[in-house]
Amino acid sequence: MSAGNISFSDKQDVWGKLSAPVNPSAISWRQDGKVHAKDGKFWARFVAYVEANTVRERLDSVVPGEWDLTLETLPPLSGLSDVEGTEVSFKARLQILGVIRENVGMGRDYKSAATDAFKRAAVQFGIGSELYDFEQNWVEMDGDGKYAKPLEDPQAAYQRRYGSGAKRVDAGANAAPSPAGAGQPTPASPLPSTLTDTTLVSCPKCGGRMFDNRMTKRNPKAPNYRCQSRSCDGVIWPEKEPA
Repeated sequence: MSAGNISFSDKQDVWGKLSAPVNPSAISWRQDGKVHAKDGKFWARFVAYVEANTVRERLDSVVPGEWDLTLETLPPLSGLSDVEGTEVSFKARLQILGVIRENVGMGRDYKSAATDAFKRAAVQFGIGSELYDFEQNWVEMDGDGKYAKPLEDPQAAYQRRYGSGAKRVDAGANAAPSPAGAGQPTPASPLPSTLTDTTLVSCPKCGGRMFDNRMTKRNPKAPNYRCQSRSCDGVIWPEKEPA
């Protein structure tokens, strides 16, 4: 199968298969950011992700031999390494049936940065894009130290509050659960580094919602805001912050 011999309807079928939801068993959760104290308890935000092998398997099953990945090393972004642990940046160029999508990934080492770039480029074709529709998942931790562990499985915590495939519906979803443990968000007292109101601050690249990092960043030269979508690298620097 080559790009030149595929009809329009066949290509539509290919794009649909690529963007189909991934198997729920392939979804994992990782801690995003530091632990925060609230009402005598400790909470950390967890985000859903899939491994690069899941993306690779999707490509090999839908378009075997018809996709190509090119990675290019980028100069490090000034001001981010001290805060985000970012030391390496890659640009991924993913081509499928003659269609090209590019995106940038960052990480502590070459492997993590290359993997991040690959998955971000794949999202442009819809692979794993449903993960960006998940609500923010705040999970109670057993402490605030470096080796703190969640008291509940992040997947179980998410399903208990929102169900298996809940979509983002309001800004209150980024707040930690109420002290009573009822599983309901607490919009009145969101934790630092939460989503911003799009009427005030929106991503300069994609127009989406952004994380407010002003209260949690350690380097004053680091971005005040970064895009909530992991498929976008939009940021707002301190000197460009809107009034």
